[in-house]
Amino acid sequence: QTTNLPMADPSNRVALQVAGSTVLGTAALVYFWKRYHNSPPLNTELEREIEFDDKQYGGLIAAQVLVNHGVKKLYTLTGGHIAPILVGSKALGIKVVDVRDEVTAAFAADATSRLIGVPGVACVTAGPGLTNVITAVKNAQLAQSPLVLLGGATTDILKGRGSLQDIDQRAMLEPHVKCFEHVSCVGEIAPALERAFAVSMAGTPGPVMVEFPLDLLYPEATVRQWYEREMRGGTSIGSKLVAWYVRRHVNRIFDAPQPLPLYRPLLPVHPLAGQAQVARARNYLLKAQRPVLVIGSQAVLDLAGIALLVKAVESLGMPTYLSSMARGLLGADHPLQMRHRRSVALRQADVCVLAGVTCDFRLGYGQSISSGAVLISANRDPVDLRKNRTPTLGILADPSQFLRQLATVLADSTAAQWEPWMAVLRDHQAAREKEIDAMGERECQFMNAVKVCRHIDAALTDSSVLVADGGDFVGTASYIVQPRSPLSWLDPGVFGTLGVGAGFAVAAAESRPNSVIWCLYGDGAFGWSIAEIDTWVRFKLPIVAVIGNDACWMQIRRDQHDVFGDDVAAMLRYTSYERVAEGFDAKGFLVQREEDLPGVLAQAQEIALGGCPVIVNCLLDRLDLRRGSASL
Repeated sequence: QTTNLPMADPSNRVALQVAGSTVLGTAALVYFWKRYHNSPPLNTELEREIEFDDKQYGGLIAAQVLVNHGVKKLYTLTGGHIAPILVGSKALGIKVVDVRDEVTAAFAADATSRLIGVPGVACVTAGPGLTNVITAVKNAQLAQSPLVLLGGATTDILKGRGSLQDIDQRAMLEPHVKCFEHVSCVGEIAPALERAFAVSMAGTPGPVMVEFPLDLLYPEATVRQWYEREMRGGTSIGSKLVAWYVRRHVNRIFDAPQPLPLYRPLLPVHPLAGQAQVARARNYLLKAQRPVLVIGSQAVLDLAGIALLVKAVESLGMPTYLSSMARGLLGADHPLQMRHRRSVALRQADVCVLAGVTCDFRLGYGQSISSGAVLISANRDPVDLRKNRTPTLGILADPSQFLRQLATVLADSTAAQWEPWMAVLRDHQAAREKEIDAMGERECQFMNAVKVCRHIDAALTDSSVLVADGGDFVGTASYIVQPRSPLSWLDPGVFGTLGVGAGFAVAAAESRPNSVIWCLYGDGAFGWSIAEIDTWVRFKLPIVAVIGNDACWMQIRRDQHDVFGDDVAAMLRYTSYERVAEGFDAKGFLVQREEDLPGVLAQAQEIALGGCPVIVNCLLDRLDLRRGSASL
């Protein structure tokens, strides 16, 4: 006879729900009692002696797997469903960083994976805890960032019965993750987490979700005591059947095999370009007169290979544009790096090499590249490889490794023939810099955003990390502020998500404890981060948040006003954000004159390194430098 009585079976669920209240219920109870009561019980006494060390509870097992995978920080907002994971993580030496909004925890996990090459981990409670992280999880998915999300859930025995914060979490999260793992017993915790880490990094990286019912995370003795109190020892057939069913549920959680979580991390394997593909790319470039190389975030996923990637780019000698996480790859003033008028260069190029870059809206859906150009694209994702435009040579491979392979067969053989083209592009750069400088000379009531960004750039050191969270002000900064080294620029990526700043800054500060984290905010975007000033203060994070405060959603207002003559919903106030900072025991500065800014930035950097975060509220006039820049 089978001894299964799963709640997922509708007949079982209905029978238990109506038991003792109707004739049908009584008949159902008799049926199940006769069928199952003589079956061999599995440790049906709740008071039985615990047969294993009760200190080895589910939350601690989960924490041990995190340790095995090199996780040093766990980002969270606490909740009863997940408390054992947090306590277990602290016990094993993982730093638990608790924030003020679950979305911040997920953003921090995303940024951690980008900065250190190990999947970042966020742990959030059930129901509202998970609904709060959807934006960050989707951002990680589109940014191809390997994130492991641990989520609490109600017990399996109470699913669908009105338990606290019980919703269909799979239906909510599954469209936004590479895989959704539900753990149903203690013995599944370690294998499920092992799979999660492997899947998050394999192929096209992305987020994964592991769901933990709360009763398999707590110590067995505690869980058995909970259920014992709830049953209250009834003597009717219905009460005995319910007690039997509950005991069976508890035994299944804890009696399953519990392998020690000492597995070796499963290392992902990424495809290499074939020799024939590399040879074809070489032949195209040998004939090229006007090549352009565009490098995106996917090319810097292999952190161990970044130095080799830089060497390969220098060896190839092509004019190079860097985007998103690849910003800073070549330092601040590398002769190969072009920073302006990319669309002009792409229209004039005869060979375009995309390394981890998709032909989405940022490249005009592929139309920014000349129709007569040879398009060589290397990408880990088969969909992104051919999105909107089929490349002349499409290579499903890690883009960093492809460039390194290409450099070995093309090194230094074409630099001379490309020098006239390099001179043309340098002239484009110089012309655009003059336009930006001219915009910076405009008289303003408050400050000019161009000059503010020039001063920020001058204040940076070689170890500075930049976090970008905003629209118009951040767009202006991207023209002017130059990251000093690889992996020193963090922005949301293709999703264009506002609100990433606080979480990204927390992760950067925790990953680079000896660096000042410069968080560049628009005043609209800063609204999402205000509560997290408390997190920055509690953890003494060296963050300088510079707010470009023009009292509006400028990137939207500009075009909206041009088209409709109306700025409805696009206006804000010159809010005193420096006073908000002081309320959280951070340091705040208000800057209205350009001559005061260099001194304030120097002072802010010194204060931040002392463990006190700083908010610099820069009042700006509204400029037209980026007219027509809104992407729709």
